Amino acid sequence: METVLLVVHLLLAVSMIFLVLIQQSEGGLGGMGGGSSSGGGMGGFMTGRATANLLTRSTGIIAAAFFVTSLTLAIMADDGRNKGSILDQNIGKTNQKQVPSSPTVPSVPSAPVK
Repeated sequence: METVLLVVHLLLAVSMIFLVLIQQSEGGLGGMGGGSSSGGGMGGFMTGRATANLLTRSTGIIAAAFFVTSLTLAIMADDGRNKGSILDQNIGKTNQKQVPSSPTVPSVPSAPVK
């Protein structure tokens, strides 16, 4: 299930990038309707305004689906984690400083006798 959702998520990301890149910029040439005198981007099939509305609406729908798949993948990834705060965990003996119960005197090596 997670693999299928990840593939759908990647396809949504690529299609959203494609849709954003083919949209006409606000002030100048470029995009679907740039440079043509009629303003129609698809050879007269749709007007420039209809093309922009379709692309904007499609981008919004794909962005919403991308958001939903992102949240779903995040929830699925969080499923196996240990819940709780790191401050609530007991610190093991390996992290604590070991204090000896009685003081110890270091041994002094004896000097060799000549």
